[in-house]
Amino acid sequence: MKVKAIFNRDGGTFRTTDMETYGRKVEEVFRAAGHEIEIAVVAPGDIPQALETACRRDDLDAIVAGGGDGTISAAAGVAWRTGMPLGVIPAGTMNLFARSLKLPLDIWKVPEVLANGRIIDGDIGSADGRAFVHQFSMGLHARMVRYRQSYTFASRPGKIGASVRAAIGVIFNPPDFEIEFDADGHRESRHVSQISVSNNHFGHATLMYAEDVTAGHLGFYTAPPLSPAGVAKLASDILRGRFRASPLITEMSALAVDLHFPKVDRKINCVIDGELLPIKRRDVALRVHPGELKLLVGAE
Repeated sequence: MKVKAIFNRDGGTFRTTDMETYGRKVEEVFRAAGHEIEIAVVAPGDIPQALETACRRDDLDAIVAGGGDGTISAAAGVAWRTGMPLGVIPAGTMNLFARSLKLPLDIWKVPEVLANGRIIDGDIGSADGRAFVHQFSMGLHARMVRYRQSYTFASRPGKIGASVRAAIGVIFNPPDFEIEFDADGHRESRHVSQISVSNNHFGHATLMYAEDVTAGHLGFYTAPPLSPAGVAKLASDILRGRFRASPLITEMSALAVDLHFPKVDRKINCVIDGELLPIKRRDVALRVHPGELKLLVGAE
């Protein structure tokens, strides 16, 4: 197998890693497993072009992307469009998709798992055509990310500290908005503080990530308008891996979810795989694409 590895040099753990030494280690592991591999350590701004170029080469059998959740999400979107198999080296803070794929979270251990792994047909979600491997969300999560981005941090501990400050800010200022939705033909209107639509259901006793990326559906979760005490309770449930068991969460399963915002009179945001993005229309179409993302994972 011929592989191209693209590493975000500023992606989380990679910032403090000797990337020359790390690249030699990855080459050694893949070649010992009988593969050819090229390695590129790339600046964040050059990641999209590097991914596009690699995925359109006809002499490659797979790419491996290394970085945080944003890098992995971008790589998955390009791999999905081009049909290129994707391997993941988790170098970020949460590494949620790597957890879903049951990969080691240690950047020094995961290359051997990938080099001796297999390719599976995984699922990927989309929001108005934009790919997501983890989730689309609005409300509490989007507000927290917006608050966090207003703080300055330059390290993983700094990001965690900023996230804690942002979470406290959201507890005392929770959103409340109206949605109309159609989930596989089930139509309803609700007032909510949070919407999450995940690429397959989150696990029952985990942080908010899927335990199976091949089940072929979306998880659709809403929380009603919450008081500060309610937001604190939901945050506690999430941290204890009890998001789906929380009495504050209503859960559905669907292949397609269409959202409509009937009373939008100002700028609203969503979060797609950790990235804060503006919603420019009153409607969002969410879909799952079963088996359309080829993934390099560990041996069965």
